[in-house]
Amino acid sequence: MANDYYQLLGVSKGASDDEIKKAYRKLAHKYHPDKSGGDEAKFKEINEAYQVLSDKSKRSQYDQFGQTFDQAGRSGASGGQGFGGFDFSGFSSQGSQGFGFDGGDFEDIFSSIFSGGQGRSGSRKKRGKDIQVDVEINFKEMVSGAKRQINLRKSTTCDACSGTGAESGSEVKTCSTCGGVGRVQKVSRSFFGNFSQVAECPDCQGSGKRATKKCSKCGGDGKVMAENQLEIQIPAGIADGQTLSMQGAGEAGGIGGHSGDLYINVHVSAHKEFKREGQDILSSVEIPFSVASLGGETIIETIDGCLTLKIPAGTPSGEKFRIKNKGVPSLHSGVRGNQIVRVVVRIPKKISREQKQLLEELNRLGE
Repeated sequence: MANDYYQLLGVSKGASDDEIKKAYRKLAHKYHPDKSGGDEAKFKEINEAYQVLSDKSKRSQYDQFGQTFDQAGRSGASGGQGFGGFDFSGFSSQGSQGFGFDGGDFEDIFSSIFSGGQGRSGSRKKRGKDIQVDVEINFKEMVSGAKRQINLRKSTTCDACSGTGAESGSEVKTCSTCGGVGRVQKVSRSFFGNFSQVAECPDCQGSGKRATKKCSKCGGDGKVMAENQLEIQIPAGIADGQTLSMQGAGEAGGIGGHSGDLYINVHVSAHKEFKREGQDILSSVEIPFSVASLGGETIIETIDGCLTLKIPAGTPSGEKFRIKNKGVPSLHSGVRGNQIVRVVVRIPKKISREQKQLLEELNRLGE
């Protein structure tokens, strides 16, 4: 893609996470392929830009390397002067990824400083990164459930080598760089002197194994960038702002590692007639003064269609009526709440002379 991600979303380079999310939601709503006038190609570009800029690690690398950041991140550069031995770009506090550095985890770095670089032995299989996307549904879909098709451009397991990084028919041997441990010791210099750091082996990516001939499709990484289409099932009763997860639907892991997860942030658009309160749906209906006084019937709207509501004589404005099983279903049991209808008595601003006389007579009789 030749376009600048910030320009695609219409935000500045210093935009906050909230500004980026707001811009993405607006553009995604405008260009969604399911909408009239939608643009699938534009939607894919916007989605790709958001996947990068909403991820702190990817955004940091993108700001540094531009749109070649994915290749630059795999270059395996090591060493460096001063504090350059630490790579803070992979630091994350989200989900099961814990706190980690791309070049080795927090515990390994500091244990290597104070224990002569021994660290923990044994190969580590690198888990793929998680992905977050935003999906918008309307109020009725929130009650009934919905499906969405989303397009993701992400790293996926290479289908040519099944993620092994080896060309078909080639032999896989113990990595000579790390001796099959999956980790190597580096010596870094700082203001405090030299210290050792145990990091992932750049040649086998922590797997401890290397192919005699690398896969021609993925270059030995075991993963490639590709377009993926996923169908998301959004359950009935989900709340605005609630997050769903799809295990293993995130970025592909390193060789032998598990894929990350996909997190779907669900947003429910407002309805002009209904509001949600727990499992109940709140609405209101206007009735004329005569119906409130004498009793009668009125038509009300529910999420399932229109119903006739009986109004007892003498109903005051503000009275609430409960309609069972017309609310929001529980995520766990599927049992629906109720619809609470508030009656508003409509008082006419102008009345005829005859109506005025009748009201005056009614007022006199009431005394």
